[in-house]
Amino acid sequence: MYEDKTLRCKDCGKEFVFTAGEQEFYASKVCDACGGEATVPFEPTEGRPVYCSECFEKMKSN
Repeated sequence: MYEDKTLRCKDCGKEFVFTAGEQEFYASKVCDACGGEATVPFEPTEGRPVYCSECFEKMKSN
């Protein structure tokens, strides 16, 4: 479950709130294997990995 977090910007040093919704949105767009952009044709579920096309093919072939 995601929760709002207060973070500090590494560039300017100001604090900001990284909301639960933003965390969920970001997590659904990032490949769990390589960190690259991942576009999937389904709603990602928390706790299950999301892979980009390239990493998905690698995982499938193993």
